[in-house]
Amino acid sequence: MKTITQTMLFRQSLIKYSQKYGVTKAAIKYKTNRQYIYRWQKRYDGTLKSLSDRSRRPHSHPNQHTPEELKLIADMRKHNMNAGLVVFWVKLMQRGYARSVTGLYRILVKQGQMAVKPPNPKYIPKPYEKMLYPGQRVQIDVKVVPTACIVGDAQGQKFYQYTAIDEYSRFRYLEAFEEQSSYSSAVFVEHL
Repeated sequence: MKTITQTMLFRQSLIKYSQKYGVTKAAIKYKTNRQYIYRWQKRYDGTLKSLSDRSRRPHSHPNQHTPEELKLIADMRKHNMNAGLVVFWVKLMQRGYARSVTGLYRILVKQGQMAVKPPNPKYIPKPYEKMLYPGQRVQIDVKVVPTACIVGDAQGQKFYQYTAIDEYSRFRYLEAFEEQSSYSSAVFVEHL
C-alpha cells in the first residue's frame, strides 16, 4: 500500500469506536448510518489496507470489439492507411462492421492507427504575367450598388454596376444596369 488516505483513517477510528461503545453510538457520533459501519467491520482485518477503496472498474465490457472486428479493422487499415475516419468507417460497414463511428475512432486511437494528415504543400505564387498590348486581358466585375449611394429620381431602385479594367493601360470603364442578366452583360461588353 503506497498511501494512507484520510478516509481510511476515518474508517479505522469509526470501527474502533464502534467496537468500544457500540454501532449505534458510533453512527451518531460519526454522523453516518449503521449499515455503513457493519459493511466496514466485515471487511476490516486489522490492517489499514483492508479499509482502502476497491477498484470500481467493471469486470467485463459486454460491448467491446470482438477479435474478428479488431482483425477486420487492422487488415482494412493496411490497405487504407490515409483514408479519413468516415470514409474508412463506410468501407468497414460494407464488409460487415456494425459499430458506430465514435467506437471506431476510440479503437483507432487506442491502437495508434489514426490517419496522419499530410502537411499542406508550400504555396508558391506564380509570377505575374505582364500584358504586352491593350485589351490582352480585361478584368470584369459586377456589384450591387448600395441604396445609400443612390440619390435623386433613381432612389428606391436597384442597380448593378458593371466594371471593366484593362490590365495593360489600367483604363477603367463602368456602367449601371437595372438587372444582372446575360443580356445586360452582352450590352456592357458591346459598349466597352
